[in-house]
Amino acid sequence: MVYETRGAKNISQIAGALLRWYDANARTLPWRVGPHLRKAGQKPDPYAVWLSEIMLQQTTVASVAPRFLKFLARWPDVGAMAAAEADDVLGEWAGLGYYARARNLHKCASIIDGEHGGEFPYTEDALKALPGIGDYTAAAIAAIAFDQPAVVVDGNIERIVARFFAIDEPLPVAKARIKQRAGAIWPQQRSGDFAQGLMDLGAGVCRPRAPNCSACPLINHCAAQRLGRAEDFPVKPAKKPKPLRKGAVFALVNAKGEILFERRPEKGLLGGMLGLPGGPWTDKLGKTVTDAPAVAKWRRAGDVTHIFTHFHLTLDVYVGRAPKGFRRTREQQWIAPKQARLPTVMKKALDLALTTKGFEK
Repeated sequence: MVYETRGAKNISQIAGALLRWYDANARTLPWRVGPHLRKAGQKPDPYAVWLSEIMLQQTTVASVAPRFLKFLARWPDVGAMAAAEADDVLGEWAGLGYYARARNLHKCASIIDGEHGGEFPYTEDALKALPGIGDYTAAAIAAIAFDQPAVVVDGNIERIVARFFAIDEPLPVAKARIKQRAGAIWPQQRSGDFAQGLMDLGAGVCRPRAPNCSACPLINHCAAQRLGRAEDFPVKPAKKPKPLRKGAVFALVNAKGEILFERRPEKGLLGGMLGLPGGPWTDKLGKTVTDAPAVAKWRRAGDVTHIFTHFHLTLDVYVGRAPKGFRRTREQQWIAPKQARLPTVMKKALDLALTTKGFEK
C-alpha cells in the first residue's frame, strides 16, 4: 500500500513543518552552514560539502567529523587537494575504508582545479561527470552547496520516505519508488536545508529502531505512523550470510627495524594502498609460504579477522627477517612501522606481527 500526497498546499505544509523543525534542531557539523547562518547570508563552501559527502559514504558522522577537520587543515581548498601527492591523500584516508573514494577524491580535485578553474559545477549532470560522484552525491552537492531543487536520498531519507508513504516494496526494488515519492514532497526553495533536515530527522527521531514518532514534525502526514507500523518500513530483504575469505600476509623486517610494504594494485579492494605483501584472498587457504616476498625462516604469528561489506576475511600473519642480498621490487618499500599509513585490516596484521616474541628486537 502506498499513500498519496497530492496538492501544492499539502506539499507546502510538509516542507514547512520539516524546515521549521530543522531551523530549531539542526545539528552542528563541521562542514555545515546551519539554517541561521544561511538566513544571515552565509553560503556553504562547495569544497567542504563535496569532501564531507565523499567521506560520509558508508562511514558514520562520528567517525568522519575529526577526519574531515584534519583533511581541511591539510588541504583547505580544491587547489591544495589537487596539488597534493596522491599517496599523501591515500595515506591520510587510512582507516576510513572504501579506498577507491580517496583515489577519486584526488582525481576529482585535479579535474576541478585544472578544467573548471577551481569552481565546482552546480548541476547534477555536470557533477556526475566527475570521478567518484554518483547520483546521490551529485544531488547532495547540488542541493546543499547550490540550493538546486535536487532530490537527495541517503539511508536516513530513504527510511523516512518509506515510512511516510508506507511503501511495502522491499529494498532494493523500492529505491526508485522511494526517490519518486521523495520528489513529490520536495520543495523548490531551501532544497539544501530540506535535505539536511531530513538527514537530521532520520538520525535523531525517525531512527531504524524505536523511532520517536511523538517528536516528529511530520507525524500528522505519516502513513506508517497511522498504521502503527513505523518499524516495518522500509521493507528489507532477508540477509544472506557473508562468505568467508582467507589469505596470508608476511611481515619482513630488515636490520634497521623497517618493515617491507608493497603498493596494492590500483583496481580492486584497498586499491592503491600500502599493505603487507601476501597472496590472493580466496575461500580456501593454500600453501601460503609460496606467496612470501622472500625466502626466509617464516614463523606464524597468528591470524587477524576483518569484516568487509560483502565478506569476512581471515589473514594468517607470518613474520621473518630479510635475508642477505634481498632486493625489493618497484612496488615495495621499507618503512618504519610507526610511519606506515595503512588500511585497518593491514594495521591489525602489522600490530600482531610487532607483538610476536623476538620479532620486535
